[in-house]
Amino acid sequence: MDSSSTLEKSSQQLPVLISREELTRRTADFFTKGIEGSENTRKAYLSDIKQLEEWLRHRELPSLPIEPAALAAYISDLAADRKWSTISRRLAAIRQWHRLHKHPNPAADEVVQIVMEGIKRTLGTEPEQCAAFDIEEYKACLALIPATPTGLRDRALLLAGFAGGFRRSELVALNIEGVKFTREGAVLTYRGSKTNQYKKIEEKALFFSPDPATCPVRAMQDYLEVLDRVAGPLFVRIRKNEQITEDRLSDKQVARTTKAYLGDNYSAHSLRASFVTIAKLNGADDSQIMQQTKHRTRTMIDRYTRVQQVVRHNAAMKLGL
Repeated sequence: MDSSSTLEKSSQQLPVLISREELTRRTADFFTKGIEGSENTRKAYLSDIKQLEEWLRHRELPSLPIEPAALAAYISDLAADRKWSTISRRLAAIRQWHRLHKHPNPAADEVVQIVMEGIKRTLGTEPEQCAAFDIEEYKACLALIPATPTGLRDRALLLAGFAGGFRRSELVALNIEGVKFTREGAVLTYRGSKTNQYKKIEEKALFFSPDPATCPVRAMQDYLEVLDRVAGPLFVRIRKNEQITEDRLSDKQVARTTKAYLGDNYSAHSLRASFVTIAKLNGADDSQIMQQTKHRTRTMIDRYTRVQQVVRHNAAMKLGL
């Protein structure tokens, strides 16, 4: 091989240099994504900022960036009918907006900090717990689900959501190719979650249950037979007349499905909370529960089970009265 051909081959292996403008754009995109966080966080923050801008406009106040005095008035107004968690999230969105646009953080102002302390003392900071269902109550509700394509989907959704300790965003992100059946049951593989922002592969296991009517693995198998596909979104929309689509189900539909079968007292998060509560009360240790829920600390495990523990695990039951 002559020197010219060697030089040509070597040049083909060198990385192609991008323009300065393209490099600047990429850097700006990465910077923005680094500040904004996950897609769900970004959507929530955008909604919060839109609400703030409407509040400012209705009061004929200057638009963003917001002054500390106006921010103190805004959070005081929110405190009239909003929970502490909502106010905290909106304040976080405001901080992120100012950081992204390279403005001073108005939430760091002493007046805003003092007002927040006053709101905290007035409202309290303890989040309201979602309801956790009783296992027999849950089984009774599942028995009423019809064996239609929609019913098979909903049964698989509710059983996987509960037995897998899934968040609703994780449920709807599942793909068919991420479901692998084993002798013991099934392993569900997915990427990314609320506590896994960097899309690492995570796995959850479902196990065969003695009762076919409430077995999450059999429910998944029955639903996949109806889908009759080997790839794509797992939980999909089904139109009228049981027309199955390939459109991924929204996380809001998980909430609607939960309420439709279990009742208005329960939310989509009740599936996850009930998994923790029931498993804990049945003797599962925290590490086993965290293996399925992917919680990073035991704090949330204690929070989920606190209400039930105060009744079922209380020394006052052993006083001999």
